[in-house]
Amino acid sequence: MTNNKKYVPKSPNGNWLTGHLKDFQKDPLGFLSSHSQDYKDITQIRFGPFTKVYVVSNPHLIKEILVTKQKSFIKSHDLRVLRDVVGEGLLTSEKDVHLRQRRLIQPSFQHSHITNYATDMIETTQKYLEKWQDGHQYLMTDEMMNITLGIISKTMFSMDFDEGVKKIGKPIETYMKLAVKRMRSLAPFPLWVPTQRNREYKHSIESLNKVIYSIIDKRKQDQDVYHDLLGVLLNAKDEKDGLGMSDEQLKDELMTIFLAGHETTANALSWTLYLLSQNSEVEQRLHEEVERVIGNSPIEPKHYRDLQYTQNVIWESLRLYPPAYVIGREVDQDVDIGGYSLKKGDMILMSQYAIHRKEDYFEQPNAFIPERFENNFIRSIPTYAYFPFGGGPRVCIGNHFAIMEAVLVLACIAQRFRWKLAPDHHVIKPQPLITLRPKHGLRMIVEEKR
Repeated sequence: MTNNKKYVPKSPNGNWLTGHLKDFQKDPLGFLSSHSQDYKDITQIRFGPFTKVYVVSNPHLIKEILVTKQKSFIKSHDLRVLRDVVGEGLLTSEKDVHLRQRRLIQPSFQHSHITNYATDMIETTQKYLEKWQDGHQYLMTDEMMNITLGIISKTMFSMDFDEGVKKIGKPIETYMKLAVKRMRSLAPFPLWVPTQRNREYKHSIESLNKVIYSIIDKRKQDQDVYHDLLGVLLNAKDEKDGLGMSDEQLKDELMTIFLAGHETTANALSWTLYLLSQNSEVEQRLHEEVERVIGNSPIEPKHYRDLQYTQNVIWESLRLYPPAYVIGREVDQDVDIGGYSLKKGDMILMSQYAIHRKEDYFEQPNAFIPERFENNFIRSIPTYAYFPFGGGPRVCIGNHFAIMEAVLVLACIAQRFRWKLAPDHHVIKPQPLITLRPKHGLRMIVEEKR
């Protein structure tokens, strides 16, 4: 029997002009967490004088939004800002365009391809770790960013680390900083307005486009056969019309994969190293597994399957500090979600960071306990009580790639080193930019294992 009862979400008081926007901008994680804890299912807030926003904290409602009734929603405004650089890539495209692109790209992330990439992940990490010296201090957030940049450069373009940093890494970092400022602005100037910030932003985009198009052109002239992501995408053909991607589509997808696959995994690894440094028993069990499974032998892709505790360490790190800490949607057509009536143009926020820390689903929700993921724990809670990679048709296409990368990088590090926070380290706080970073980075001392 259908329940036609209608509900009205609670709506906490906000400023008459800005609504709740300043509170959200001041502390996004605290704002989302308090709404998740205090109001349970859904609350109605306001960004500015007119934009109605719903903060949704119930996994069953989130499933309706991301899966059951996903056709009634489109990407949120802040992600649409990324179209300036990723165009109609998977991250920002909608409906039929998104479906076609996903069909073309999905084979690139099948198990056989990901296993091939695993060798590059290991070799790139081990080569980079040769630079680390016993007893030295490193800004570990930068180190993880460098390792994942090296991996994505190798697996995507068959570039070595130095070439990847020079050609792509620096322009990407410049763009990301400017994009965050634009996203967070209540009313950013249109790009045709020649402000200094707009000129810098447009220049960063032009630089990135120039780099990616030059890589595509060079590869098309190359007679060699490549099995990297670019090679797979260049040969991809749509199963329905037999057509491949245009250079513009290819550029958009390469930029999307590079943005999504580089920074997110680096942040996940940074948070993992931090959490391990604060939980000695978990760190010791991790080292014991790496020694038992790998020992002093070279790490190989086949070891991934047996590194079960290491995998759980990553899953638990993603629970506490998910790099994608909030998902936004815009209502594209009037729709009812769990008895709540949402209107076209309304905005939706669903925070993984907040929901992953709810006592309803996780005992000791703020504690780092990788063991909780044993014995199929994930099947005992609602599907969208834990969703670090999103869900539905738009679930992160590189989720298996990312998990394998994080596990193998962590195993490479743990096979050779131990690590600890530097003395007098600043208080670690999460910084919610496009992804969730440790604010001011992590300074760590590494100790080589004897």
